[in-house]
Amino acid sequence: MTVIIRDARPEDAESVVRILSPIIESGLYTVLDRPFTVEEERRYIETFPSRGVFHVAVSPADGQVVGFQSIEPFAAYTHAFDHVGVPGTYVDPAQQRRGIARSLFAATFEAARRKSYEKLFTYIRHDNPAALAAYCSQGFRVVGTAQRHAKVQGRYVDEIMVEKLL
Repeated sequence: MTVIIRDARPEDAESVVRILSPIIESGLYTVLDRPFTVEEERRYIETFPSRGVFHVAVSPADGQVVGFQSIEPFAAYTHAFDHVGVPGTYVDPAQQRRGIARSLFAATFEAARRKSYEKLFTYIRHDNPAALAAYCSQGFRVVGTAQRHAKVQGRYVDEIMVEKLL
């Protein structure tokens, strides 16, 4: 699927929540444990870190947001990690396996380099092999497993740590 990748805007909050809420509510695929309101998401976009990258993928056919990806700074408490960003990627479940994540990664990697990121590091739930495959197909490599790292809906979840040098 061909998509247009652009920076997220506050008016995208409703579309982001529409994609994210069912994923969170399923208790699968993410360690986020509660859906966000449209207003919370709007504030999040409005106050997104200036060094961050927040892209949405828009279907040119109907203008609908079909996915999004963000990179946030790894840590704010020290400059030792200024070169490290933490990505997160979400695609509308009805639109998966159509190249949307691939398009998001390409645009986000380019923007991350422009913002002086040299490395990306994130966690992927061990029970989400599709996400792990997507990240690995983009050059991420597994660097370890954090056991019982999250607790979602009363159940411990291991997370796989991945990184990519830009």
